[in-house]
Amino acid sequence: MKGIPDIVIRVRRPVAVAAGTGLLAAGGMVAALGPGTSSASSHREAPLIAGDPQADNTDLYAFTSPDRPDTVSLVANWIPFQEPNGGPNFYPYATGARYNIKIDNDGDARPDITYRWTFRNEDRRGNTTFLYNNGPVSSLRDPNLLFRQHYTLQRITGKSTRTLVRDAIAAPSRTGAASMPDYAALRRQATRSFAGGGRTYAGQADDSFFLDLRIFDLLYGGNLKERGNDTLRGYNVNTIALQVPKKDLALKRDPGRNPVIGIWSTTDRRGASAKLGHHRTGGYHQVSRLGNPLVNEVISPAGLKNAFNRLAPAKDHTVKPLVQRVLKPEVPALVQKIYGIKAPPTPRRDLFEIFLTGLAKKAGGPLRTDLNSQLLNRDVNRKRFTPAEMLRLNMAVPVTRDPNRLGVLAGDVQGFPNGRRLTDDVVDIELQALEGAAQTGRLVPALADGDRVNFNDAPFGRSFPYVALPHTAAVNRAG
Repeated sequence: MKGIPDIVIRVRRPVAVAAGTGLLAAGGMVAALGPGTSSASSHREAPLIAGDPQADNTDLYAFTSPDRPDTVSLVANWIPFQEPNGGPNFYPYATGARYNIKIDNDGDARPDITYRWTFRNEDRRGNTTFLYNNGPVSSLRDPNLLFRQHYTLQRITGKSTRTLVRDAIAAPSRTGAASMPDYAALRRQATRSFAGGGRTYAGQADDSFFLDLRIFDLLYGGNLKERGNDTLRGYNVNTIALQVPKKDLALKRDPGRNPVIGIWSTTDRRGASAKLGHHRTGGYHQVSRLGNPLVNEVISPAGLKNAFNRLAPAKDHTVKPLVQRVLKPEVPALVQKIYGIKAPPTPRRDLFEIFLTGLAKKAGGPLRTDLNSQLLNRDVNRKRFTPAEMLRLNMAVPVTRDPNRLGVLAGDVQGFPNGRRLTDDVVDIELQALEGAAQTGRLVPALADGDRVNFNDAPFGRSFPYVALPHTAAVNRAG
């Protein structure tokens, strides 16, 4: 790559060691720019899931915990576009669903570890009131809180299921300052520790994703004038977060030899049939799926979006229409048509590598750099390695003291697409990737300032679960 310092991550014992001038390579520049297949977030991205917000998995984040670097934090969000004043029912998790975060550490695109959250309701309102709470709430067990959700967290490996947390109370929807004057205290109470050094949180939070979604108005209005407004400013989501030691995620419990993991989150609905548009009694079936952001939103054509949400990662490489959308992405062609910026030539083997295999010289792709493929794990059986779409994280990369929002694009190799931190500006990163910056090593000048939304509307926390507190003010404010 031109104009980018030569940095390559190599997996050695016991950790990844940087070579050259820093922690990534010219080829690593491509890693930073990330797949054109992932972009931002997955809010209402498919026709069926748009009608089922409780099951709509919007974003997934994975990063080494900055305050506990021997652990990894995984954050997944559900139920998009929560207006803070959306009572009287507000935003409960679904009781007829299973919320999952899945880990593949051996590269076969099948879950080696599944963390599963299931919820039940405690509703004491009956026929006496319409209120969610009938007085100020100072604790999760406050009698003024009339509606609570309890959850159980399980860890599933093969045929073994272990309960990590049983019947914990989730943080409630934040109904306002008068009702919940100290929501931070409720969050602390809802953050649970479990055996082995793990922690979990379930409850409401600010929507961590930041962007200007006017990209759907013919890519920012046809002349880039429709930029700079954070579409998700003021909205909340339901968050499920997990923090566990790296050894609990690594192949053979050895993050020194096997530091790379693949992560995706899913929602299973009871009674949802594997056949689209049909339902049956009993059983659970996957209805939502998320790895890299915006894959289904801007890569899958409309006719395949529902199917993608039901698809297992191990099947990705077998669906030729989806693979073709990676090799010949739609966005660069639209940018060329609207703005006259020449689209990179196809097929886009660079995006195939980032999208389906992760970055590793052993993957045989054009990028020729080692960053975040399970092929870097010493104990992986290469014959079983299966290309699949998932968010990949090299746990050996140390925490960046001063994170850069552009991640690897700015030489910060702890950032996206090596996992995804809350502060990573994935829209700007990936727009450049789609327009060929990954191939040339240079930003496309006409798009250098991206969507002009560079950070979240609320500050993130410095400790688990890191997400910002939920908003209480109305999104639409008169005057």
